[in-house]
Amino acid sequence: MTTATVSSSCFHAYTSAFLQYPNHIKPAISNSNMKSSKPNRNIKSEIEIRVCVNKACSKQGSRETLEILSGISPLNIIIKSCGCLGKCGSGPNLVVLPEGVLVSHVGTPMKTAQVLACFSTAKENDPQNNLKSLALRKKADAELDNKNYEQALILLSQAVELKPFGGLHLIYISRSSARLGMGDVSGALEDAKIALNLTPQSTQAYICQGDAFLEMEEYDAAEKSYSSALLTDPSIRRSKSFKARVAKLHEKLAAADLP
Repeated sequence: MTTATVSSSCFHAYTSAFLQYPNHIKPAISNSNMKSSKPNRNIKSEIEIRVCVNKACSKQGSRETLEILSGISPLNIIIKSCGCLGKCGSGPNLVVLPEGVLVSHVGTPMKTAQVLACFSTAKENDPQNNLKSLALRKKADAELDNKNYEQALILLSQAVELKPFGGLHLIYISRSSARLGMGDVSGALEDAKIALNLTPQSTQAYICQGDAFLEMEEYDAAEKSYSSALLTDPSIRRSKSFKARVAKLHEKLAAADLP
C-alpha cells in the first residue's frame, strides 16, 4: 500500500500545532485516489482511532496515549488498541479510520489531544481544555475513592465548565456518584440522565441512574436501569459491585413486599 504525505495546509484550519509535524501525517491511500487530503468535518459518521500497543510503541508510551484518548474522545470517535502498524521506532503510532491516516510520534498528552481535535466535528475543539478537564476528572475520581464527595463535586463542576469536546459524559457520570455520596439524590439522577442523553449506550450511566432510583425507593425504575446496563454490557453480570447492587434491590423489594 502506497502512502502520500498530507501537506501542512491540511491541518491549518484545525490547529496550527500540526504545522511543525507535517511529515508525521501519512494517509494510507494512493495519490491517484486522493481528491483532497483535508478531513471532512461535516461527516457525522463514526471515526475509529486504533493505537498500536505492540512492544516498540508500548515502550514509547502508547498505552498512556490510549488512556488519554479514551478519556477525552468525543462521542463519534471510537478508541481501540491494535497490533503493529509498522514504522516501529517512530511511535507511539496510531491510525485513523476510515480515512486510513497513519500518525506517528504521538507521545505527549498535547499531541494526543491535537490529533483528536483534528478529526473532531465539534465546533469548539480546544485540545488544552480537553486535557484540563481530564486532569480535573482524574483528581475528582481520586477524591471519590477517598469519599471526599464535596471536593470531587467542586473539581467535576470545574471540568464541566470547561466544556470539553470529548469525555463530557464521563464527567457527568463521576459527578452523579459524587452527588449521590453527598445525599443529593435528585442531583445524582439529573447528572446520570445527562450522561445518558450524551451516550445512550453508557453502561455506567445506567448504573448511576439505577443507584439514584434505588435511593429514591423507585424500585421498578432502578430495576429497569440495571437491566439496561446489563443489556449494554452483559459482562457486568460477573461483577461483584453489580451483584451487590442487584442483591440490595432484591432486599428492598422483599422489605417492601413487592414482587
